[in-house]
Amino acid sequence: MHSSSYKARIALLTAMIIWSTSFVALKATFRVYDPMFVIWGRQVLASIAFLFVIKRLWVKCRYKKGDIKYLLLMSLFEPCLYFMFEAMAIVNTTASQAGMLTSILPMLVAVAAFFILKERTTPLMWLGFAFAIAGAVMLSVFSEATEDAPAPVLGNFFEFMAMVCATGYTITLKKLSTRYNPFFLTAVQCFVGSIFFLAVIIISGTRFPSHFEFMPAAGIVYLGLVVTLGAYGLYNMGVSSINASIATAFVNLIPVFTIFWGWLFLGETMNLMQYAGCGLVFSGVYLSQKR
Repeated sequence: MHSSSYKARIALLTAMIIWSTSFVALKATFRVYDPMFVIWGRQVLASIAFLFVIKRLWVKCRYKKGDIKYLLLMSLFEPCLYFMFEAMAIVNTTASQAGMLTSILPMLVAVAAFFILKERTTPLMWLGFAFAIAGAVMLSVFSEATEDAPAPVLGNFFEFMAMVCATGYTITLKKLSTRYNPFFLTAVQCFVGSIFFLAVIIISGTRFPSHFEFMPAAGIVYLGLVVTLGAYGLYNMGVSSINASIATAFVNLIPVFTIFWGWLFLGETMNLMQYAGCGLVFSGVYLSQKR
């Protein structure tokens, strides 16, 4: 294995561990602060941090005429639409179920690559896709409403839509990664996201918090500086170095980590039928990755 490929895989593994904690952090923070304020706050914090290094990141980039539309499209997919859907998902379902549904992202990317990039697919990939969708449906149908997850079926649907946005983001990112520093692309996402979510707050009439609470505030700092800077930067680095379908396969690790964090910090559990649905999802992912 080449050194660059090895480093890319380490970067992706680290990104998945960090990303898996974000579902728990969001769930805990949303209990106190409005979701749109939390999302905007994390984007602003990351943007401020990037202001100190943006010139050095730009030196390593090669702008090509017309790239601005792809940069904006990438940012529209994620963080803008992605976090809109994910915020609605976390409000309505458990962190564990939302994290579980991220495992369908690699197959969505493969399907998108088939239609958009004309990449070759296999019958096993399509069978795996069907298994994973069936598992996701089981996860939702057999979920039970609780105080922390008042509408799990709706929440899981929103998380699925977030994965659709993540698919568009990954395909666009791969196109741009040959000419741009991965951390510069992360900075663009944060700048655009800061403006977008501020507009959402103003238009929706969302009020800023009237009081300070340490743990939720610390959660926003963690989401902005560790998850947004760290996880996205490392993920972009990985995608820029290896094939997109291989990179997104690492997303399959998020559900495992998220279920553990959800149990450890939030006391979340799933019933037997939901675990069966998880098994279907993992089986589908396994089949889709076989060559």
